[in-house]
Amino acid sequence: NPEKLAELQALFMSEAKKYNALPIDDRVIARMNPAIAGRPEILGDRTSLTLYDGMDGMLENTFMNVKNRSKKITAELKIPEGGAEGVILTQGGKFGGWCLYMKSGKPVYTYNYLGLERFTVAADAEVPAGDAVVVLDFAYDGKTTDEIGKGGDVTISINGKQVAQGRVEKTQPLIFSADETAAVGLDNQTPVAEDLGVGRVKTRFTGKIKTVTLD
Repeated sequence: NPEKLAELQALFMSEAKKYNALPIDDRVIARMNPAIAGRPEILGDRTSLTLYDGMDGMLENTFMNVKNRSKKITAELKIPEGGAEGVILTQGGKFGGWCLYMKSGKPVYTYNYLGLERFTVAADAEVPAGDAVVVLDFAYDGKTTDEIGKGGDVTISINGKQVAQGRVEKTQPLIFSADETAAVGLDNQTPVAEDLGVGRVKTRFTGKIKTVTLD
């Protein structure tokens, strides 16, 4: 009955338009990532975000989107005698995310792929006491916007000197978590990295964070 089918199709489109059901989009999880879904992001097209110690609870849709692209984290720190421990900047949690932190006085970057696999790049050198700059560079493998979920090369430097290099073999292309957040100086929910401990106290950075710039 093609005539009745055409009538019902037209009626559906009329009602869908009336009640704002359009556009119809069946991508489900892909719609979580504004860059893929094709909708504006709260932070617009900005490519740099300056953060300060104590900023936490930043939900994924209010934080700069770092999925499927390169990123650079520049942390201006003050390190006490004996070194520092704890989170510099993190996003996500136990079931997916990434974290730049200090362990035994040395900078470490861990990428947690869906809670199934962790890729860790750790420096052998300690960050010296006093003012210091720790930089994390993640160079994404994908060359076009269609190449999602790729890996990338990681380098860590201290005061302009490269101290570590490694690989993240794959990344989460669409979403880290609906409720885990980004934070500076601590991890206020489940930890991205297994060697951090759990909770605000155990993951708290023991030095001073002046600024963290995410590009």
